[in-house]
Amino acid sequence: MTSDFRIIEEAKKPLSMHPKKFGMWLFMITVVMIFASLTSAYIVRQAEGNWVVFELPTLLWISSAIILVSSATMHWTYLSAKSDDLEKVKVGIGITFALGLMFLVAQVYAWGDLVEQNVFFVGNPSGSFLYVLTGLHGLHLVSGIIFLIIVLISTFKYRVHSKNLAQIQMCSTYWHFLGGLWIYLFVFLLLNH
Repeated sequence: MTSDFRIIEEAKKPLSMHPKKFGMWLFMITVVMIFASLTSAYIVRQAEGNWVVFELPTLLWISSAIILVSSATMHWTYLSAKSDDLEKVKVGIGITFALGLMFLVAQVYAWGDLVEQNVFFVGNPSGSFLYVLTGLHGLHLVSGIIFLIIVLISTFKYRVHSKNLAQIQMCSTYWHFLGGLWIYLFVFLLLNH
């Protein structure tokens, strides 16, 4: 009878998640749906023909390496926050921020390489899709950089520490999500361009 009572008590406890984390997860799900629909449309449109084949810029490889390293620095930053090493948190966010900016700069230069190959936003769907996929990802990365700035400000105000990890957990999750999304897009483009 006692075990039945415990089961009933456990069943009454609702599953809970921080409301902001829940909102962030919903946002990330919508982003996944947007990119899934865009990559599906890419495949369907490619099958219709009139598709220009071109070489992907080498800078996309470099930017992929940059985003992977930034994911590692973001994880190091999160671990530093868990151990209350706020100086390392500040350094880690700074490095991740710089790597995020480097990624964006590499993407812009990659667009320059596309222009040199006569691949433009208009003129052929293959180029249009590449600009839309990389540009939309870049826009989301800008939101990640803004999130890094917000967390950095909170760190300077001593609001990020081992007893208050929600904000840095969200930032870290979102940053890793953006890195994973880029790797998905890059591999997709390698296999389907």
